[in-house]
Amino acid sequence: MSGELNFLLQLLVSGISVGSIYAVIGMGFVVIYKATKILNFAHGEILMVAAYFCLTLIENFHLNFFVALFFTIAFCVTIGILFERFIFRPMIGEPVFAIVMITLGLSIILRPLTGILFGFGDVMFPSPFPKDPIVFSNIIISHAHLWTLIISCAVMVIFFLFFKYSKGGIAMRAAADRQVIAFLMGINVKKVYSLSWAIAATLAGIAGILLANVLVVNLNLSFVAIKVFPAIVLGGMDSIVGAMIGGLIIGVFETFVGGYLDFYLSGVKEISTYILLFIILIVRPYGLFGTEEIERV
Repeated sequence: MSGELNFLLQLLVSGISVGSIYAVIGMGFVVIYKATKILNFAHGEILMVAAYFCLTLIENFHLNFFVALFFTIAFCVTIGILFERFIFRPMIGEPVFAIVMITLGLSIILRPLTGILFGFGDVMFPSPFPKDPIVFSNIIISHAHLWTLIISCAVMVIFFLFFKYSKGGIAMRAAADRQVIAFLMGINVKKVYSLSWAIAATLAGIAGILLANVLVVNLNLSFVAIKVFPAIVLGGMDSIVGAMIGGLIIGVFETFVGGYLDFYLSGVKEISTYILLFIILIVRPYGLFGTEEIERV
C-alpha cells in the first residue's frame, strides 16, 4: 500500500472515530430540540460533568470501569430529570429565548462549579482498553479509538431503533410534531419532556466518557459540544438520522482538513467545519435531512 493511500485511510479511520462521538453528542441536542424546540447550551457541561463523575468513581472508589459507567449513566438520567422537573417545566409557556438563556446560564454555572469540586488541571482518564495499538495493513488504530467507534455505533443503533419502534420513542416523535394533538390522543406530554431530557443527558454522559478515553479530562471538554453545532445544523435540527450523518461528516471533514491543510494554514482545522456549514446552508438552508418549512404570505 502506498504511503499516500495509507495516510488517507489513517485519516479516514480517525475521522470516523471522532465523528461517531460527534454523532452521539448531536443526537442529544436533537432529542431536546425535537421535544421542546430548545437548543440546550448546557449539553457540553453535562458531558464534562459525566466524565469527571466517572473518573472519580474509578479513582477514588476503585470501581470497575463498566460499573462506573452504569452509575454515571444513572447519574446523568437523574440530572436530566431534575433539570426538566425543577428548572424547565415551570418555564412552559414562556418565550423560547428565555429558556435558551437559562441553558446558557447553566453552562456558565456548571463549568466553575465542576472546577471547584474536581479541580482545574488536566487529568488522564484511566482507560480500560489495552495500550498497544492494532496495526492492520500499516494503518494504526488504538484500542480506545476502536472501542469508541464500536460503542458509539451501538448507541446510535439502539436509540435509532428506540425512536423508530418503541412506544416511548413514538410518543416522543408525536409530541415533538404536534403537542396538542398528542395530548388529546392520551400521550403524557410532561413525561415525554422528562424522558427527552433523561435521554439527552444519557447521550451526553456516554459521549463524555468516550471523549475522556481519547482526550485529557479538563474543563475544556465541554467545548467539544460547540463543534457539534455545525453537525446538527448540517444534518437538520429536527432529524436524529441527520445528527448521526452530520456528526460523521464533520468528524471526517475536520480530520482531513487537519491532516492535509493544517501544516500550511495553521488553525484552519478549527474553522473548517463552519466553512463547510456555510456552503451547505447556502444550498439547503434547512440542512441535509431537516424538515423544509415554507411560510406562505
